[in-house]
Amino acid sequence: MGRVRPGPTSRVRVREVSGAAVRDRRDDLATEEPLEIRVAAGGDTRTLAITMRTPGADFELAAGFLSGEGIARAEDIASIAYCTDEDLPPETRYNTVTVHLRGRSLPELPAMDRHFMTSSACGVCGTASLDALHTRHAALTEAAPRGADDHCVQGALPGRALPPVPADVLYGLPGRLREAQGIFGKTGGLHAAGLFTADGSLLAVREDVGRHNAVDKLVGWALMSGRLPLEANLLLVSGRTSYEIMQKALAAGLPMVCGVSAPSSLAVDLARDFGMTLVGFLRGERFNIYAAPERVATEQP
Repeated sequence: MGRVRPGPTSRVRVREVSGAAVRDRRDDLATEEPLEIRVAAGGDTRTLAITMRTPGADFELAAGFLSGEGIARAEDIASIAYCTDEDLPPETRYNTVTVHLRGRSLPELPAMDRHFMTSSACGVCGTASLDALHTRHAALTEAAPRGADDHCVQGALPGRALPPVPADVLYGLPGRLREAQGIFGKTGGLHAAGLFTADGSLLAVREDVGRHNAVDKLVGWALMSGRLPLEANLLLVSGRTSYEIMQKALAAGLPMVCGVSAPSSLAVDLARDFGMTLVGFLRGERFNIYAAPERVATEQP
């Protein structure tokens, strides 16, 4: 018999020790399994990535990954399906997704070699990758030249689509995201990415063991529902903000990214280069703005 399709949680037996008390019980864990993302066109198929992910929204993850890498737009995707190759063992069929592209041949994919094997942690990229982004994306605002001393304070102007977001709205976002994390509530072991409007309304949330996978799932949802670019929205991630997350947000047209933890130095560089607002340490009633503060409406003392 074929394997049952994997779910987002897995049940295990644990021995719980609390002081002098010891008991055996069942516990729910976040499932972590590999997902192979393939792309196919004109009779050719190529593996793009193998990432460790939490099963669920796999098609969105694949679509968001392709969108973030500049490989496919919504109109380029003909279909997405789990693998049905008879020569594959049953346990791999729900861990392999093929994105069928319109056209007679595969697009050029030289940049994808670095993604062939990824983990549930965010990838590491250098300044060469940051420079390469300028060949694919324009700044979301009128950004100051790279290297400007006061770039964070003076360099960017708010985009027209996203009005300045009040600080009070930002304060409430982590709580709304946490309330929507159903799988985290059962396991305590997942990251989340949430898409919000300027007034703090939550549009969608996706969870995964990998921060970047959660963002891919969210962007894939937006792509498949015809919502890209997300120029009127902002993104909140439950952990630190990496270069890779900022890259995916840029590709989706998101002008603002917030994180409950710290950003990396390269994430800040990307935000400043492309006029994106980057907020970190969003906890309680405090946060830091690392780039384009004009999109945040604050009361100056």
